[in-house]
Amino acid sequence: MNTVTVACFAILGAAGVACIVRLVRPGSSLADRIVALDSFLVVFVSALAVYTVRSGDDAFVNVTLVAALLGFLGTVTVARYIERRGA
Repeated sequence: MNTVTVACFAILGAAGVACIVRLVRPGSSLADRIVALDSFLVVFVSALAVYTVRSGDDAFVNVTLVAALLGFLGTVTVARYIERRGA
């Protein structure tokens, strides 16, 4: 189990770095940055879930749920803003 969680953290770390690079890359549109930020939030929530499984402590389950819901609401709000703006 320890090897699997270490591999998951390594893959999630690489995905997080790729999201951050996409977020700060010059020349990206607002929609590209929002997708990168949403992808980073999904990676973060996944890392919290893996940590919860690894530690065996269920204290982070609620944090994971709240972070996922806030990320979804934030993405929907920004998508509506972009749609109304016409970008």
